[in-house]
This record gives sequence, structure tokens and C-alpha cells, in this order.
Amino acid sequence: MGKHLVVHTPRANDYAELTNLWEASVRATHHFLPDSYVALLRELVEKHYLDAVMLICCKDERQRITGFAGVAAGKIEMLFIHPDFRGRGIGKRLLLFALDNLNADQLDVNEQNEQAFGFYMKQGFEVVGRSEVDGMGQPYPLLHLRRIQRQSARA
Repeated sequence: MGKHLVVHTPRANDYAELTNLWEASVRATHHFLPDSYVALLRELVEKHYLDAVMLICCKDERQRITGFAGVAAGKIEMLFIHPDFRGRGIGKRLLLFALDNLNADQLDVNEQNEQAFGFYMKQGFEVVGRSEVDGMGQPYPLLHLRRIQRQSARA
């Protein structure tokens, strides 16, 4: 496994870097969100959301955070990869770590974020529900996903 796929636990002094990564990722993938909404969410991410989850991250050889995930109560609440590091297995590594080590098998994805939706489908998730609005009550539908339970070969 590449060194950049080691999972770390970020600290509070990493929040500014995590928030900047979050914004870069959202701006690269969530073209359907207006700038004003991204700015509002950014403030919530930095001041509230990062504290509400157990955080994990990957770093590059210069110790810059390349991607991170946040888990709470069996749900992956956030998974963001810096646009410069997409397609290198970081999202899959963080997702599998959350599934295997943090007992998280559910997540929500914006219906309009087709790249993320396709990624989760390839990782064995299925749609189990849909909301017309996002967590803030705004008209950005969410798909509720759950990891398909695989039968153990050792049954």
C-alpha cells in the first residue's frame, strides 16, 4: 500500500486545512450548489461539522491532507478528496477504513453529484431511500445509501 494511503487521525489544528480541502472538493464536484450556499456550508463545516464526527484522513509525502472522512453513529457523514488527488485510491481507502474499522455502512450523497454516486455504487452500496431536500432543508435531493451485506465465505 502506498504511503499516501495510510490513515491518520487529524487534530483540531488541521481544521483550516480540512475546511479548505472540503471547499476545493465541493467546488470541483458540486456544480449545482450556488456560491452563497457553499460559503454558508463552509462556515458550518469549520465551526460545527468537523467537531461532530470522528475524523480520518490521508496525507501526501509532504504531510498535506489529500482526503478525509467523518463518521458518526454508523454513518459516513463526509468523504472529500482534494481535486488534485482524485483517482488515486484515497477515497476508496478512507471508505473501506470507515466500513471495516468504524462500523459505518450508511451514507447520503447528493443526487446531482453523479461522480460520487457512481463511486459508491462501484464500492457495493445500494440506494435505500431518497430525500427531496438536503440536511439544511434546501432543494438538493439526497440519496440514502447502505453497503450491501456480503455473505461471508466462512459461513
